[in-house]
Amino acid sequence: MSLIIGKFDNFIKSHTDRQIVAIPIAIFVIALLIMGFTYSTSGTPVNLGMEFKGGTMISFQTDESTGELESNYMDYPLVDIRKTGDRAVLQFGPMEKNLQLEVEKDIISAYSSVEIQQVGAIYGEDLQLQALQALLLSLLGMSVVIFLVFRNFIPSLAVVISSISDICIAAALMTLAGVELSLGTVAALLMIIGYSVDSDVLLTTRMFKRRGSANEKISLAMHTGLTMTSTTLAAVVAMYMVSTYSYVLIPSLSQMTLLSDISIVLIFGLLADIINTWLLNTGIIRWYSKRNPKVVKS
Repeated sequence: MSLIIGKFDNFIKSHTDRQIVAIPIAIFVIALLIMGFTYSTSGTPVNLGMEFKGGTMISFQTDESTGELESNYMDYPLVDIRKTGDRAVLQFGPMEKNLQLEVEKDIISAYSSVEIQQVGAIYGEDLQLQALQALLLSLLGMSVVIFLVFRNFIPSLAVVISSISDICIAAALMTLAGVELSLGTVAALLMIIGYSVDSDVLLTTRMFKRRGSANEKISLAMHTGLTMTSTTLAAVVAMYMVSTYSYVLIPSLSQMTLLSDISIVLIFGLLADIINTWLLNTGIIRWYSKRNPKVVKS
């Protein structure tokens, strides 16, 4: 890990502020383009899960393949089929009451250990609004606190931009990986804001409240920050592996989809945070410190 941190440190020292800022900005723009394309095709910037668009999820025990299950229920609005071990999960989109009762009756009579979960379309729309409000309020609250702590517009703005970029990159990667927005992944996105602010505040505090040259302070902050992030990342990767692939070793276990989705979104966010904190935020703050040497201790 120290080798990776050293190479990252050397890259920042050997490139100009514009050069290191260009990389995260390019990635941010690509993420926005992906979200824009998704919005143009589906009406939302990310693919919504059942909690937000409504539908029925039915899980049961079966030896049939996903192809056989798809053939059996092709007459219904089947959205997704997942199978882990001997357990299958069928997700249906919104449908009329009589059609819903029909498919439930058919599955209950044909399979064992049936579990049914339903979400109404109207309730899903309410959850969409609540999730959006939660994200916006979190970003707003974080912005207010950052401005109050540093009382300096440019460094505070850099922290806010970095956090927004983390969310957008994670959301774009969710789309590419086929991860839907659910209550669990919304929670993961909120956690990403916390991780982002933590590393950004570490960098900003070191730059403005510690003595030394700009590169020395960035280097010290980077060693601390990347060590913290890599430790968290290792734990989240372990959670993803266990929740996603444990059924391979123990067939009686089913895939823990919620934990799997939360952990992969956190992985996306942490990787994005490494880029945005130590390239985007670093470039902005180093440029600002050169333009305003009086506000920086030397």
